[in-house]
Amino acid sequence: MIDLEYNAGSADKAVLVSIITEKLEGHETPDETNRSLDELKELLRTLHVSALKSIYQRRKKIDPGTIIGSGKLEEIAEEARSVGANLIVFDFELSASQMRNITEITGFKILDRCQIILQIFAQHARSKEAKIQIEISRLNYLLPRLTSLWTHFTKQKGGIGLKGEGEQQLELDRRIVRKKIENYKKQLKEIEISRKERKKKRHKQSITAALVGYTNAGKSSLLNRLCQVETLEENKLFATLDSTYRTLTPDTKPPLILIDTVGFISNLPNTLIEGFKSTLESIKEADLILIVVDLSDPHLEKHIETTKKVLKELGLENKETFFVFNKKDKVENILMAKVKTRRFPNSYIISSHSDTDVLNLRNTIIDYFLDKQKHYDLFVPYERGDIHSKIQSFTNIAVTSHHEKGIYYRVRTPDHLFDKFGFKNYLLSPDESQKFYSSKN
Repeated sequence: MIDLEYNAGSADKAVLVSIITEKLEGHETPDETNRSLDELKELLRTLHVSALKSIYQRRKKIDPGTIIGSGKLEEIAEEARSVGANLIVFDFELSASQMRNITEITGFKILDRCQIILQIFAQHARSKEAKIQIEISRLNYLLPRLTSLWTHFTKQKGGIGLKGEGEQQLELDRRIVRKKIENYKKQLKEIEISRKERKKKRHKQSITAALVGYTNAGKSSLLNRLCQVETLEENKLFATLDSTYRTLTPDTKPPLILIDTVGFISNLPNTLIEGFKSTLESIKEADLILIVVDLSDPHLEKHIETTKKVLKELGLENKETFFVFNKKDKVENILMAKVKTRRFPNSYIISSHSDTDVLNLRNTIIDYFLDKQKHYDLFVPYERGDIHSKIQSFTNIAVTSHHEKGIYYRVRTPDHLFDKFGFKNYLLSPDESQKFYSSKN
């Protein structure tokens, strides 16, 4: 079967190409285009590809065959040869015919933004679920391009009423690709059912907070510091792709789990959008969302906008949210940075390398969940050892006092656990609570 023809590698040297036009979202102004090109450079750096130069053209209309005019393409090819490049990368998705036309005009290997991201995703996916999601995205990218990829066979006719070799092979390839997509989706559905069961089990036994935000904002570093563990952290886009679960504190009842998710990115090609969102499903189980933002990034407001957009598309725009502005150690004017963050509620400015900042944030997260838990006053007979055990395991005990027939507890616990374990059967009235509490104090 025909495959994507080329992947980028460390031996490649690239010239980047983009446009400024009202016809293409994310490239409507010079600032948007330059920001997107900077991001593409970082994507290429993740693949160890050198980006030698960036070139863009203003256009009122997009050429359907080549995006930009053939004359400009010839100029780009000449510029690429002069700087020693062997690869031209376009900062948006190209159709197979556009890619073929541009290759013929320039004589260079051509890649688009979608192929670059697909390659990074394929390299960094670790779990079976992530690998399947990326393969579905790759095959969906390939499927509409099969016709152009088999153009070199279309003139080989088989006679009257017969299909040529190219047409036969094209139909065969289409069936193979569609069958693979169908099989992968079935596997993904089975994994999703299993994941939902694990989610239900986790929800019964723990509370969760999710770290989300733009890629390279420092989420993995923050996870490591908050949970005192070691996970992969690199200064590269999409250094991590799979969701990571770590215990923030086993001391709270129930335990508090922190989830690190794949980073967001602007101008994500349409081919990748669904697969990208599916890698973020773990956010839906979170009781609290921590939007991590690189405070030193000049485009932080755009990054927040991108993050909010993705959360809204996932139906999570009303979820309780904290803004964590990370990397304050890289900011020259911290006062100006603080002014920028004032309009974001529940915001915290930190450096993940500061023990004090991390400890304060950790305590803030824990206190948030404890404050959400109601106080309950319980009196449990001594013979109910099962209830005493559940109180010890699943509640935060503030007060304990022993009496003739049982034990008085003042506890805090989530509502769903209070209901689940039948604690209401031992709930004291306000007058009884006051009597027990007063006797303790």
